[in-house]
Amino acid sequence: MALRTANIIGSGPNGLAAAITLAQAGVAVTVHEQNSWVGGACSTAELTLPGFKHDRGASIFPLGVCSPFLASLPLHEHGLDWIEPDAPLAHPFDDGSALMLEYSIDATVARMPGRDVHQWRHLIEPIMRDWTEIVDGIMQPLLRFPEHPFEMLRFGLSALRPAKSLAKSHFRNAHTQALFAGCAAHSTLPMTNLASSAAGLVLAAAAHTVGWPLVRGGAGELTKALASYLRSLGGEIVLESKVTSLAELPPADATFFDTTPEMLGKIAGDELTLNYRDALDRFRRGMGIFKIDWALSEPIPWRSSCCKRSATVHVGGSLEEITHSEYLAWNGGETDKPFVLLAQPSLFDASRAPEGKHTAWAYCHVPAGARADRTEIIERQVERFAPGFRDTILARTPSSAAELSAWNPNLACGDIAGGAMDLKQMLFRPTKKLYRTSHPRLYLCSASTPPGGGVHGMAGYNAAMAALHDHGSIAK
Repeated sequence: MALRTANIIGSGPNGLAAAITLAQAGVAVTVHEQNSWVGGACSTAELTLPGFKHDRGASIFPLGVCSPFLASLPLHEHGLDWIEPDAPLAHPFDDGSALMLEYSIDATVARMPGRDVHQWRHLIEPIMRDWTEIVDGIMQPLLRFPEHPFEMLRFGLSALRPAKSLAKSHFRNAHTQALFAGCAAHSTLPMTNLASSAAGLVLAAAAHTVGWPLVRGGAGELTKALASYLRSLGGEIVLESKVTSLAELPPADATFFDTTPEMLGKIAGDELTLNYRDALDRFRRGMGIFKIDWALSEPIPWRSSCCKRSATVHVGGSLEEITHSEYLAWNGGETDKPFVLLAQPSLFDASRAPEGKHTAWAYCHVPAGARADRTEIIERQVERFAPGFRDTILARTPSSAAELSAWNPNLACGDIAGGAMDLKQMLFRPTKKLYRTSHPRLYLCSASTPPGGGVHGMAGYNAAMAALHDHGSIAK
């Protein structure tokens, strides 16, 4: 029987993507969101002081701007406005210099020593050349036969390598090694993990193709645009509608969960088979994060002024420091020199703070569910490359991994990637059924399904398409 009605639990980008895909196919959709705002962690709020707007989750969206699904929508007609910083990324060093990841690959390699120039081009230019095909491939389940097998094979030969060994074998200069390692650390995997290079390669190539943009007004404007478009299709969004059991939902032909596998199991309960629930229980969490939001009196005083050209700064020193930091976080330890991912969106979007003032946030990876306060450690790392940084802080709001999990169940244990992104869990995410469950009318559409973490909406789109196929609503 074709789908006529559907419930969506959760209004994050994936939940909204599933809802939009279904609504485009003529399905009457209702989205249930437990918060008083749309978007979950992809939202913006005054977290420190009045007038200072902070993104609760991501601020920079390389996967969002290259998402085939998001690109297919007229979101600019619903208020979405991308901002491109002067450069995608800065990586400062103790000698006062910084290596920049520029939009132009020529400008990027111009700062690298001789051999590294060739090696950076050798790694990244093939991905740039096959960009559309590779994006199409990585945004789909890895178990399916790719539409562009030769392009994906070329990508896989480099991507399925540990980031540490790739960096050391390809680059002689410590700065180039660190630049790549910082990009690879977005994988939330140790630098010695087999799949850790993939994120570094994709993000580096994205910088040279689509960029690392932010959204004018904050990340929440992206989900507001998605919600506005959904409503234009006739979809309904019910805020402050917390769902704890299927019995609380109105009757529908299918229900989609933009939730963790754990929440799916709790809400669906005995509607799922015992074997399937056992499989959900075996799904592994990745590292958590400790995040700080800052209200600042002025821009961060980076020793290298180049860092003010980018909304994203990787604070991590060398390849060895980044490797050590990520290894400890993965294995339950901590370091006093963590790799820190920092965003300073107000440098390029004046709407984020009162005139003359600024916002920034940063996080480091920590063991899943960690409660320890890492404020001092993170601020000391930033101060290391920006002397006087602490003097600019007007207010701060720190959030431990445990606190993030309590605030948003989708950030279970502080894991922002929806579960460990190692090779096994990329193939079977969260089980061999992927978006489908043991119940023919229940589907999972969160970052715990392929293609995993990141604001791109593809998990929601793929889940909705699977349901439409299953129920004969579109041709197979």
